[in-house]
Amino acid sequence: MAIILAAADSPAGHAARDFAVQEARRRDTDLVVFPVDGSEPDAAAFDYQRVSFERAAARSRDAVGDLVDLTNREDVEAVVVGVRRRSPAGKIFLGSSAQQIILESAVPVISVKPAPGH
Repeated sequence: MAIILAAADSPAGHAARDFAVQEARRRDTDLVVFPVDGSEPDAAAFDYQRVSFERAAARSRDAVGDLVDLTNREDVEAVVVGVRRRSPAGKIFLGSSAQQIILESAVPVISVKPAPGH
C-alpha cells in the first residue's frame, strides 16, 4: 500500500511533507512523492526509507490531474496535501490545486495546514 504526497515548495507543502512521513511510518507503508508545483523535492528532506518519486507525464500540462489519476491505483490508501490558511472570502474561489485533489481524488485526502506564523 502507499500514501501519495502532493509535494509543493511552500510552508503548507513542508507541513504536508512532515505529516506524510509520520503517517507512512504509522501505517507502515510506502510514501510516493508527487510534485504538483514543478519543484524538485530534495530526497534528503525525507527521513524515511520507503520513499519514491513520481512526476507528471512529460507532455502533461496538468500535474494535479496526473496526481488525481494516480489515486485510482489499487495500492493507494490516501493523499496528503498542504493547504494554506484562507480568509472566509478566499474560500469561495475554486480552482486551487488542493481543492481539485480534494474534490476529485479516488481515495481519502488528508489536508494539512502549516503551523501559525509559517
